[in-house]
Amino acid sequence: MQTTSRTGQPIAALEPTGLATVTLITASAAISGLLFGYDTAVVNGALVFLRAQFQLTAFQTELAATSLLWGCVVGAAIAGYLCDRYGRRRVLMLSGVLFVASAIGAALPTASWQFLIARVVGGVAIGCASLVAPLYIAEIAPAAIRGRLVSVNQLAIVIGILVAYVSDYFVARLGESSWRWMFGLGAIPAFFLCLALLWIPESPRWLVQRGRIKAARDVLLRIAPADSVDSSLAEIAASLQQESITYRELLGPALRRPMVLAIMLCVIQQITGINTVLYYGSILFQEHARQSANSALALNILIGLVNLLCTVMALLWIDRFGRRPLLQVATGGMGISLLVFSIALRWHAEMISLLMGAVLAYVAFFAVGLGPGVWVCIAELFPNRARGRAMSVATVVLWVAVSIVTATFLSLIAWMTVAGVFFFYAILCLASLVYIRMYLPETKQKTLEEIEKSWRL
Repeated sequence: MQTTSRTGQPIAALEPTGLATVTLITASAAISGLLFGYDTAVVNGALVFLRAQFQLTAFQTELAATSLLWGCVVGAAIAGYLCDRYGRRRVLMLSGVLFVASAIGAALPTASWQFLIARVVGGVAIGCASLVAPLYIAEIAPAAIRGRLVSVNQLAIVIGILVAYVSDYFVARLGESSWRWMFGLGAIPAFFLCLALLWIPESPRWLVQRGRIKAARDVLLRIAPADSVDSSLAEIAASLQQESITYRELLGPALRRPMVLAIMLCVIQQITGINTVLYYGSILFQEHARQSANSALALNILIGLVNLLCTVMALLWIDRFGRRPLLQVATGGMGISLLVFSIALRWHAEMISLLMGAVLAYVAFFAVGLGPGVWVCIAELFPNRARGRAMSVATVVLWVAVSIVTATFLSLIAWMTVAGVFFFYAILCLASLVYIRMYLPETKQKTLEEIEKSWRL
């Protein structure tokens, strides 16, 4: 059976063996997403103990939370060049090695500066993986299920977040040094990532770009119907006929629209405040919702479960309903949820069920739309010759936005109150809805080459 793209061109159906292979390849690459989620979220529970052990001020606490994120900026900045020069698979392997080093390094410090260095190293790993994993999966996946497969990486991220919350909750019982185990446990999935990457193939699009046509054909024979291999190679080659572009050309007339759109989507994903909940949830619930440390950690687990379940829903829906509708529903729902949370926190702070309901709704809407949708979109918007560098720029912007939001959250609370901060994020959510409705095109079931052609119209 064949399905057709929105332009009417046929999309060959995958044979069972090809589908199984591409699914396993996706799952292997997505282990980096699990580490992404674990390493970013584990600090949520660990901060409570780190603050006590190292006597951290509010500024030092923000620094401990954001050190990883500044490393992410560096990783994302260099990943585009590295994956274009050395290939997607090798950069993922580099990320795996750095994940192992960071997990061990963050578990062993005797001074806060040693911890910060280890976390920066982990951030470089995440920055590389956050760019390369969705890019690689998008280039491996067939158009008909590309959104679903790229969303597997986001699913792995939220699984990693949930694993971090659960492990924080149970490991916290080990006492004041439990934070060392929280970080050290991350070395286990990092080791398995390195093993899994030994068998996955290089991206066929990158291989064609490097002139390795036979190797690209061999990869396509593993993941696509044999009768579609020649046409796929021809389509890839045609899209690569133009020379590779420079960073300066990314804002030229040909690429300005997708570049600006990708940057805005990355900013929107972060300025709507999701990581304030994921990184500071324990402190937020403990200090502003009057919950005990154990209760705060348990509430994190509930947030992680909702995040996971709704990401699964997004994975099932994104190729059915499209990217644009899900992002619109997400930003609108997030804005309303944050308005409720802000009002409840200001006048009914004792109603923990109302506060938690609003937070859970906010996380659910994010997970259904902005969480996976932004990564899918920025992996799709660019032509082959520009994808690595363009995604590098967009991902750098994303991590800068994460860093700014995370580094200013506690300071903004002191200035605006918690209710005021989340009211501000609610307004940004609703403004984001307007932007997405006006400027984001639908790319559902279009090949990467079809999407490239659409920007020329």
